[in-house]
Amino acid sequence: MSISTRPASGPGAASGSAGTAGAAGSGTPASGAGELLRVLRDGTPRTRAELAEQLGVARSTLGLRIDALLDTGLVGPGDDGVSTGGRPPSRIALRPDARVVLAADLGAGHARIALTDLLGVTLAEHSADIRIADGPDAVIAWVADRAEELLAELGRTRDDLLAAGIGVPGPVDHASGRPVSPPIMPGWNDVDVPRLLRERLDVPVFVDNDVNLAALGERTHAHPDVDDLLFVKVATGIGLGLVADGQLRRGAQGTAGDLGHVRVARGAGVRCTCGNEGCLEALAAWPAIAAALAAEGVEVGSAGDLLALVESGDVRAVAAVRQAGRDLGEVLATCVNLINPSVIVIGGSLAQIGEQLLAGVREVVYSRSTPAATAALQITLSQTREHAAVYGASMLAIDAALSPDAVESLVRA
Repeated sequence: MSISTRPASGPGAASGSAGTAGAAGSGTPASGAGELLRVLRDGTPRTRAELAEQLGVARSTLGLRIDALLDTGLVGPGDDGVSTGGRPPSRIALRPDARVVLAADLGAGHARIALTDLLGVTLAEHSADIRIADGPDAVIAWVADRAEELLAELGRTRDDLLAAGIGVPGPVDHASGRPVSPPIMPGWNDVDVPRLLRERLDVPVFVDNDVNLAALGERTHAHPDVDDLLFVKVATGIGLGLVADGQLRRGAQGTAGDLGHVRVARGAGVRCTCGNEGCLEALAAWPAIAAALAAEGVEVGSAGDLLALVESGDVRAVAAVRQAGRDLGEVLATCVNLINPSVIVIGGSLAQIGEQLLAGVREVVYSRSTPAATAALQITLSQTREHAAVYGASMLAIDAALSPDAVESLVRA
């Protein structure tokens, strides 16, 4: 049996991609294969006895489920277990290289695309300057073309592609994967992005906001034991991704985390690109910092230029970055009181400035949030850096395409 390219259920899947409800309850002996794969997805080989005990099923039932998964190619023999006398017990494990997953992080002017294995490990990657304002047809065509090139680079074919995950720089309707009035994505509003890419690659496609995916990627790769995390992206804009109780939280319409348009007291009279006044983004995002420095006669063309000035000790640059951190901290202090995260991660292009930005954030958060909420709070820079959203896009696609319901549909195909 080969893996079907039928779209799986999940966030942002292409039209007609709803999973089959009740698959696990079909009553066939092999039903439950999805739960078996869920256990094996951590990559740890297990004996049949261990799996039967963990799942609470008879060995005969487990055998049917294993056979069903073996037919898909998703699992295979793992390393033999430790012998207690006689032949070592055989073990079953996920085959991470059975298929590959496409992950793409699309920014306003830059994109990163990767192919990963089924554990989310990057196998090949490409980055380039693009313009999201060129519109969905041109950008999605670029993604599809780069995907084909990366597949060829790995010696794989389109048949090896299991699913695709895409991050975009704007709000996304979680159920459909369609951007919702994205301010920096002209021409993308309500576009069926999953369908556009599926028509080119014939795989399920899952779409989310880039900062949500960065939060997912950072948590998965850098803080796997942390259940409550905020990821703050500070770049051309400012956004927040929220992980609570180990789950990504998007809100009712997928707009949770629009941190950049929270009003800050110091911003009275400062016009934001959204049309309002006093937004955090109008004070602490990269264009705002550059404009503030330009008003003092300091020209900076990029975040790299700003970093060089800060590292050289330029008083005006250090002061501007520190103030941006304070403004960010003012909004995050309220978030800490409301949400009580264990970790706040600062990412995005301005995170490379590092300690000066962090110092401003910490100064305000630790002084204005409640002592109980900050007692064990860590405020740190992203460890996954520019790869965060790609990692998250990969995990989004893997989690959806290998969900128990999707696997149940797969073994029946």
